[in-house]
Amino acid sequence: MIQRGTCTFAVKAHNAVAAGYDAVIIFNEGQTGRTALVTGDLGEVFDIPIVGLGYADGAALVTAAQAGPVTVKVSTSTETDLDATTTNVLAETPGGDPDRVLVVGAHLDSVVDGPGINDNGSGVSTILEVAKQLSALKVKPRQKIRFAFWGAEEGGLLGSEHYVDTLPDADLAKIFANLNFDMVGSPNYVRFAYDGDGSAYPGTSGPPGSGEIETIFHDYFTSQGLASGEKEFNGRSDYGPFIAVGIPAGGVSSGSDGVKTEAEAATYGGTAGVIYDPCYHKACDTIGNVSTKALAELGDGAAHGIYTLAMTRTGLFPDGSLRAARAAVAKAPASESPSNRPATALDRIKS
Repeated sequence: MIQRGTCTFAVKAHNAVAAGYDAVIIFNEGQTGRTALVTGDLGEVFDIPIVGLGYADGAALVTAAQAGPVTVKVSTSTETDLDATTTNVLAETPGGDPDRVLVVGAHLDSVVDGPGINDNGSGVSTILEVAKQLSALKVKPRQKIRFAFWGAEEGGLLGSEHYVDTLPDADLAKIFANLNFDMVGSPNYVRFAYDGDGSAYPGTSGPPGSGEIETIFHDYFTSQGLASGEKEFNGRSDYGPFIAVGIPAGGVSSGSDGVKTEAEAATYGGTAGVIYDPCYHKACDTIGNVSTKALAELGDGAAHGIYTLAMTRTGLFPDGSLRAARAAVAKAPASESPSNRPATALDRIKS
């Protein structure tokens, strides 16, 4: 019996297999919005049964086990089609430095149970509109922008993982940053930027440069008189494969299945105690599930972030390299705060 939370379902399953267990039951966390039957994906095939339970049933089993021995029979009937295929759709600007590529991504697929108009039609439509406007305005980016519409994110980041895993090292080294937009139209929305520097979620910071990307989005929202917060940078969307190989990443999100707090309701409006998207991974994730206000605010933020990184002269660091960033991090005092850190290229962009 494993309770949902913190690490991914796949990590929980691997830990159980390594410990010698014959089956895994993952039950929900229990707070408002996370009591229903657990459903999700593992992203890979396991040789033992792995099933989900709602919080009430899981808690009842835990209580029973605390009182004495409990026997649970778990069986599954599953089918895995390893021959199934999906497709990534890639398009890039004709201009821009081919040796400095900004990858801008959003996933095309939805879960089986839902049409996926917010998750992730909202992200796809946002980056598609940015691409159309860059073309219509005849913008000439300094960096090449590669728009990536990922397949099979809901199956375990399969499209983006395949892309990163199969891209030749020489081409991978040309990617200086990745921006990811996964859900930007949630009805009970917030304005989150991925916590690239780990300030809100210690231990989950991204590669050097991710904090600077986060700052671009926060500064934009501040300039518009809009509050913004942080989303945990845990690798659970298509930026995950990029940060795993050391590429700085970031993006914005309107929230998914997290529960809006009283403080967030006071800041962003909406309803406390309700998840950001009540139709998350459900059949009701239709066109009527999208907040046009959220789409406008976060869509403009996405456009600003894409444009800023595409037009920067020096990138995220003084000489535009990851090596310089890593050296700066290694030399920085442990007590150094964002307010007294060494100046970066981002600071010069602002000035």
